[in-house]
Amino acid sequence: MIPGIDERTARTAVAGVRPDTEARGSEAVWDLFARAAWSGIAEPGDAVAGTLIEALGAEGGLVAVIEGHDPGRLARELEEASGEPVGESALRAAQGRWAPRLVASDALRFLTSAAARGVGLLVPDDPAWPAGFADLGLHRPAALWFLGNPDLLRQPLPLAVVGARTATGYGEHVCAEAASGLAERGFSIVSGAAYGIDGMAHRAALAAGGPTVAFLAGGVDRFYPSGHAALLQRIAEAGAVVAELPCGSSPTRWRFLQRNRLIAAASLATIVVEAGLRSGSLNTAGHAAALGRPLGAVPGPVTSATSAGCHRLLREFDAVCVTNADEMAELVLGPSSPGPPAPASRDPEQERVLDALSTRPRTLEELARHSGLSLASVRAALGVLELEGLAKEGRSGWTRG
Repeated sequence: MIPGIDERTARTAVAGVRPDTEARGSEAVWDLFARAAWSGIAEPGDAVAGTLIEALGAEGGLVAVIEGHDPGRLARELEEASGEPVGESALRAAQGRWAPRLVASDALRFLTSAAARGVGLLVPDDPAWPAGFADLGLHRPAALWFLGNPDLLRQPLPLAVVGARTATGYGEHVCAEAASGLAERGFSIVSGAAYGIDGMAHRAALAAGGPTVAFLAGGVDRFYPSGHAALLQRIAEAGAVVAELPCGSSPTRWRFLQRNRLIAAASLATIVVEAGLRSGSLNTAGHAAALGRPLGAVPGPVTSATSAGCHRLLREFDAVCVTNADEMAELVLGPSSPGPPAPASRDPEQERVLDALSTRPRTLEELARHSGLSLASVRAALGVLELEGLAKEGRSGWTRG
């Protein structure tokens, strides 16, 4: 039980974002309600909140905070539950951060606002929860709010494609070709819906008929940037728009940086198509590297400031140089089949006779003059070339096969 909220109220509120609520027991309903509340109490990536939820459960942790448990007592409870020491000072600071947001009616407002907009709620025990979030440890989100099809979050081949907001024509061209090619190969494209490369990645995936997922830094009811409202609506209809913050939340610089960890964790690999030295996409690349995910970067002109970040990734962060969809797919699938073996090196004399051959018939003597070889050497070379179908003899002489 959560102080100030009765179970009937909680169940009714949760039912608006979870059609399966009726079949759920009390424990599951309170967990859903508590996770919805936590999404608005703690800022994204709050490790202390993650510790509470991990050790005491979403409901138990929330009750402890609402009831104002002494930080020393709470630290002991967490250590008993997790077996790991938890700093009392960190708990005290966290309680100070959360106190202004401990309003029981806020969780109800989050849920009713989401239900009115057709927004759903996803939690870690759901089949659609991204498996890669486990790698975030205590920094993983308490819940996800979504528009569209959440099952796309567990697509077999999610790949993050990110880059500069101020993209060049070169970057947008490479991105469009790569994202559409990846979508045709069965990849779902994950990005952040920003202007420039992100938006192009989403549009190319949609144009190719592939799935795409956009992670937002604010609530999913507040499409950002506003200039991509139509694009985000298309993504919500054909893919999924996702956020860890509840409806009504505004994007901030910190939330953008934390949003990037979700893009990296939800994907099997991250591709940076174009990025300056201060591009936010480098933050996504940093999360991918920290999580041990494959990282690819597209090279650009050495004179282009919008590719300087990609060049830094290639030089300093062991990113793989990728230039097309096939090379990007290899980050996840491994090298493609090598194809037919390269032809063996040809005998130099055969090569010279082959160069001397033409579509116009030439005699042995003419071929000898053109190739600079003796007649005997020309005859020997022609014998091999004829067997390979590269030369043929006619009434007037020899021609290319």
